[in-house]
Amino acid sequence: MRAAGPEALLAVLRALGVAVARPGDLAGALREGRLQYWRRFCEPVAVAWAGRPPRLELRLPAGRAAGPLECRLRLEDGRLWQQVIDLDRLPLIRVSEVEGVAFVARQLNLPARLPWGYHHLQISLPGLTRKVLIIAAPAQAWYPAAGQGEHLWGCFLPLYALHSRRSIGAGDFGDLEALSLWVKKLGGSFTGTLPLLAAFLDEPFDPSPYQPVSRLFWNEFYLDISRLEEARQCREVGDLLNSAAVREEIASLRAGRLVDYRRGMGLKRRLLALCARHFFASDTGGRAEMEAWLAGKPAARDYARFRAAVEKQRAAWTEWPSRMREGCLKEGDYDTEAMQYHLYVQWQAQRQVQALATRARRSGPGLYLDLPLGVHREGYDVWRHRRNFVLAASSGAPPDTFFRQGQDWGFPPLHPEGIREDGYRYYIACLRHHLRHAGILRLDHVMGLHRLYWIPQGLAATEGVYVRYHAGEFYAILALESRRHKAILVGEDLGTVPGYVRQAMTRHKIKRMYVLAAEHTGNPGRALRPVPRESLACLNTHDMPPFAAFRREGQKSGRQRAALPVFLYNRGFLQVPTTATDSLLRGCLAYLAASPAHLLLVNLEDLWLETEPQNIPGTEVHYPNWRRKARYSLEEFTRNAGVISLLQEVNYWRGAAEE
Repeated sequence: MRAAGPEALLAVLRALGVAVARPGDLAGALREGRLQYWRRFCEPVAVAWAGRPPRLELRLPAGRAAGPLECRLRLEDGRLWQQVIDLDRLPLIRVSEVEGVAFVARQLNLPARLPWGYHHLQISLPGLTRKVLIIAAPAQAWYPAAGQGEHLWGCFLPLYALHSRRSIGAGDFGDLEALSLWVKKLGGSFTGTLPLLAAFLDEPFDPSPYQPVSRLFWNEFYLDISRLEEARQCREVGDLLNSAAVREEIASLRAGRLVDYRRGMGLKRRLLALCARHFFASDTGGRAEMEAWLAGKPAARDYARFRAAVEKQRAAWTEWPSRMREGCLKEGDYDTEAMQYHLYVQWQAQRQVQALATRARRSGPGLYLDLPLGVHREGYDVWRHRRNFVLAASSGAPPDTFFRQGQDWGFPPLHPEGIREDGYRYYIACLRHHLRHAGILRLDHVMGLHRLYWIPQGLAATEGVYVRYHAGEFYAILALESRRHKAILVGEDLGTVPGYVRQAMTRHKIKRMYVLAAEHTGNPGRALRPVPRESLACLNTHDMPPFAAFRREGQKSGRQRAALPVFLYNRGFLQVPTTATDSLLRGCLAYLAASPAHLLLVNLEDLWLETEPQNIPGTEVHYPNWRRKARYSLEEFTRNAGVISLLQEVNYWRGAAEE
């Protein structure tokens, strides 16, 4: 840990809206900040934990700290509580003098036992009104009750890597459903994949699942065209699919070792555009269903207009004319047919994800989805929800052993006060978009709930600054939404987060991750640290080498290489202390499966000893991140006796852990 430099600190303060140009301005800015805090009257958000009454601190100049205070609390269900209170009869918390002005802080206690939900309080004095979001939340996130499955397991594979004989060069929602059903037949309870969110796959081009256009909409690249009614009804779609040129293109896309997003999306766009045109030109019976969907998700029209405008303007929104840049789009700014295309594909993606999730969740969590930390700087969310983001900085990570120059992830961080003033509406919408379908949701970079490394524009990743957030408010939202959707939450904790973050996760029942590759000590007596009960256990993550590569490259010394076999042999997970990779894989899976961990996630590629990772952070140019297909197709690995045998053993050990 090192102190941030003055230039970086000034730049972050400017990004937050503080008027500082040079170090000499800091004293005045600090005085102004203190005054603003006391003049704020009260905070924009308060949390009522587990039925306890929320307590608000009201701050006023001493001369105004008396008189009638009108309180109007509108509950989420529409009920209204209102009361007029003598301000000077509220409990006194403190008195403070700031820049020669005396202030008084008093405590306002709201009614106890508020129902769970988002309630809106308006408090008024003559000439002063303030609105406060009250989050009434359970203390802990949801988890199945005892006896309903405490030792669950599932399989993981990125959807783009999951290819089949019927998909067009990359996996689709139909393939994911087939994989989910196969996992369930073997005794698994869930199937995991990387984010499935909308992406720029033309111009601009960025296929990374962690740089989505939006965290509120799906990626039409994953649509299963064979399941669209319009594809079956529209003769032009059939003619195109049966043409020699398209058959050749599909064969080429399927044969490639890497996913070709541009070509694949280009072909799918042609097919989906025909489906959309057919849908809007004729009544296929789905118009009423689409309108009902739009009534519940009106932002879909706005999103479709944005995507169509990007295509027509052929420029990022930051380069648009002022009116458009500020969020106002008119019909001439975009092509209507392109807008209808984006509306149609989002509706169909919602239908396919919903059908997949419903079928997958008939027994167990079903889908394990991933909520990325950020969104593309030039994407829809930043354009539409501007006050939630800080455009003058990027999120990233400070220098460490592996990345000595730090990491600049490129996407803008959330504004810690902007999201509060907005009542966390954007963050809640992102959560709900996923939790409507996910039985388990992974929270990317869970430390970001507490603090995030900001890199001001123009500075290197080595010159960033940690900025703190109101973690308790995030946890309240997470616990509330988790309970409402009956979904398990998992935080991306790879063993490097500060202790207070892990304590908060435990307190709020958000599972941590136990990643075997990160928990290896190299000590033969205790080669692996104990597996916590409140965790999701796995061998690795998508950002790490697969197990076979970990064994080949991770332990260089003989002592380190021997530590794991001895450890597993002494605990009965190996018949002999062998260093053979296939035997160690079997032993490690058994160790994790028999552990008390609530959840176990098996990377399918480990089962055939894959050595190439899906992503190598920091190698955007030199390695095909997010593009490598699985070595075997869906049809091949689901019939592979070795793969099936390993998963049957996992299922056995998970059952033994229940006893």
